[in-house]
Amino acid sequence: MPFSLPEAEHAVVMYRTAICPYCHMAALLLRRKGVPFVEVSLDGDPGRRAALQERTHWQTVPQIFVQGSFVGGYTDLAALDRSGELDRRLATGGVGGDAA
Repeated sequence: MPFSLPEAEHAVVMYRTAICPYCHMAALLLRRKGVPFVEVSLDGDPGRRAALQERTHWQTVPQIFVQGSFVGGYTDLAALDRSGELDRRLATGGVGGDAA
């Protein structure tokens, strides 16, 4: 079953589950920066989760896409933020927050 790819329409997309602490930390980081993002729940949807795992070759969440590119999970997102690379990537897409 094919799934829509929200990362084609949104600058930041995070695939997550409800009980994942790293998902909550990633969402907090993005909210603190004022970056709009879309959250896609993988709870109760094994087909979507399997399709995502096949695409990214990752089994853990969160799985975060910035400007359509898979950047990894929370620790990868935080490292991009610390280095300033997250702001640079967001700026290329005209996203608000600290990226401007």
